[in-house]
Amino acid sequence: MSLQEQVLNVKEERDAVILAHNYQIPEVQDIADFVGDSLGLSMQAAKTQAKVIIFCGVDFMAESAKVLNPSKIVLLPELNAQCPMAAMLDVEGLLELKAKHPDAAVVGYVNTSAATKAEMDICCTSSNAVKVVGSLKERKVIFVPDENLGMWVQRTVRDKELILWPGFCPTHASITPEQIGQSKRLHPHALVIAHPECRPEVLDLADAVRSTEGMIRYVSESESREFIIATEKELVHRLKKEAPGKVFHTIPGTICPNMKRTNLHSILKALEGMQHEIVLPEDVMRRARIPLERMMKVGRGD
Repeated sequence: MSLQEQVLNVKEERDAVILAHNYQIPEVQDIADFVGDSLGLSMQAAKTQAKVIIFCGVDFMAESAKVLNPSKIVLLPELNAQCPMAAMLDVEGLLELKAKHPDAAVVGYVNTSAATKAEMDICCTSSNAVKVVGSLKERKVIFVPDENLGMWVQRTVRDKELILWPGFCPTHASITPEQIGQSKRLHPHALVIAHPECRPEVLDLADAVRSTEGMIRYVSESESREFIIATEKELVHRLKKEAPGKVFHTIPGTICPNMKRTNLHSILKALEGMQHEIVLPEDVMRRARIPLERMMKVGRGD
């Protein structure tokens, strides 16, 4: 019996659903019941009927799944699969910022811990950040923790004053304008699609700025055949499935090491031993659920 078959058998025995982010390695994406971005995965987690959710992603994603399903068992196959951006924001720092700006609404990127979500008014993803901020009645908005995404939102939502936290995604921040320029010279007919977690000077060179799911839709609907993808390289695995016949080029070095920790062995081990369960305080789950549900109600924006 293959390793893939073993995982699928144990999954059925446990009445489990496997959710995988677009940045997971191909063999994990291929075995998942659902592959998507943070918003899509949150929505899937909220409506699943399975008793067990095994989340192939990073820590904040599994926490969000638990918040949305407090009565279910949520497993994170690799405990060290942590998001460095989420770790850049702590509760104390957020509370201090809120105290300095009591009239501001707090919008938190979904890439945050459940404890910090409990202090937010509404969450957002890269796909709906502009839509979320634009929907608020407050003129002043605290936006945490991704500064690059916040600057992208500020470009579009001109009637709001955004107070930004100095956080970032190391993988996206590593992409440089020079790399984009080199890729364009190598592939002059390719369109550049960049993730809004990239630096502003990189976004300036893009033909389109989209979330991962937005990139998939853009490519599928575009008449162009060739694309330079400025995000984590594993998205290309799904792009090739969704848009066969089109050509994709990645930016060298766009690898999230934490997303690569999860593999079929760790998924099988987690399911067999029911290990690495996400456990959160009841109060945190109750309070964090509110901004997550508000985010899902807003829906997609790109």
